[in-house]
Amino acid sequence: MRTHFSLYRKLGLGIISLSMLIFFSGCKKFLDTQRQGEYAAEDYPYPGGAGPYDQFIFGAYNYLRNFDVHVFGFLHATSIRSDDADKGSTPADGGANSLEMDNFPVSPTNGFANSLWTGYYGLINQCNNTIYEVNANTEIEATEDVKQQTIAEARFIRGYAYFMLVRLYGRVPLIDTLYSDPAAQNNVPQSTPAQLYPFIEEDLTYAMTYLPVSWDAKFVGRVTKGAAQGMLAKVYLTQKKWAQAMGMAQAVMTSGRYGFAQPPTGSNMSSYDFLFREEGENSRESLFEIQATASATIPTDNGIQYTQVQSIRGTGEWNFGWGFNTPSESLANAYETGDPRRARTILFTSTPTAPGVTIYGELTPVGLPNPRYNQKVYSNPSIKASVGSRSGWWMNVRILRYADVVLMFAEAANELGGAANITAAREALNSVRARARGGNNNILPDVTTEDQGELREAIRHERRVELGMEHDRFFD
Repeated sequence: MRTHFSLYRKLGLGIISLSMLIFFSGCKKFLDTQRQGEYAAEDYPYPGGAGPYDQFIFGAYNYLRNFDVHVFGFLHATSIRSDDADKGSTPADGGANSLEMDNFPVSPTNGFANSLWTGYYGLINQCNNTIYEVNANTEIEATEDVKQQTIAEARFIRGYAYFMLVRLYGRVPLIDTLYSDPAAQNNVPQSTPAQLYPFIEEDLTYAMTYLPVSWDAKFVGRVTKGAAQGMLAKVYLTQKKWAQAMGMAQAVMTSGRYGFAQPPTGSNMSSYDFLFREEGENSRESLFEIQATASATIPTDNGIQYTQVQSIRGTGEWNFGWGFNTPSESLANAYETGDPRRARTILFTSTPTAPGVTIYGELTPVGLPNPRYNQKVYSNPSIKASVGSRSGWWMNVRILRYADVVLMFAEAANELGGAANITAAREALNSVRARARGGNNNILPDVTTEDQGELREAIRHERRVELGMEHDRFFD
């Protein structure tokens, strides 16, 4: 059973004020590099060639990088609270807020629980404001297609935000509009999960209906039909709506637009290794990924601190970040013998008697504060040098990927039961294991059981090792 935060509060006036100024860095360019995409008025992807609502919807995309949405509180609530991770850093760092998240229970005054609340309602406000501008701003002329697509983007992000809130807090106020009366917005009653989940489903269904199946390469990072289908599959699975979850996951798998990440031809990287490097951002495995970028002249403005707060806390050339959210011994022991994902997920540090890990030609040193760090956020030294920073603000955050969808399909199919569904579940599970073993048939053999209970445990195990340190374990 998952424990919700014991947090009961009203919405602060600063969270969803109609007069809130929507101004953000990068409204002209949501993503700054050619690799990640540029959004300019003259080549905006909507019909007619112009983006009349870009300043509003890009505000929502930009807010995904907010410190209170996908950084410190997010790591504590979704990872450190699970058995996959420890607090990390130094014993005193993070204070009582971190210790509560790591050890339970979480009190109503916990700073991270409060900051997440504020962050996600700030994100929801950006989405509600976008929808308001589309529907009410008579000074903007746009086709119906443009309006529907803009609203679809906003409703996807809003649905995702409420999905996070309901899983973290349980009962939360349901805000789907802007308020001109601060008193009214400050007294919205809490809605139950039974009321919240249909709303989330409606938002994501609308998004699925009106989002494009893909964007031009220079607009990579914007949400798609497949992203909505994948997120909806997870929403259904969370509610144990097995048939709906299976169908939605299958729609992604059979769309022909997604698959396991493929390294460039001639690369010596495995698919799983490539997936978590900068070169693997926005790969064919990605359904929903928070975009970030940095350069020597703009090292942080369009980035996110997600990597920095988890990176190695050392000295000199090995001082990359704050050192939080370190893989637990329990996670390290969960992998089967020879599973390559263990070494790609966990960065082991050197000890006086045993070498750690060599990554990008560098051996982890002796004397670091923690024995393990999250290798999935370890950034390329050449990019660090070009940016002039070791903090990793430029690394994207993977929220939803194809392997997750495949394992959701497997879980839903197995829970539905019946010989055909159990066979389909086992085949999906084995496809994930096949990618992981990378052609080495001496490791990770196929699962062969036909027993529903045994297969259930195998799928749960696979989710843990495939998605280690990716914020699913606590909810799973």
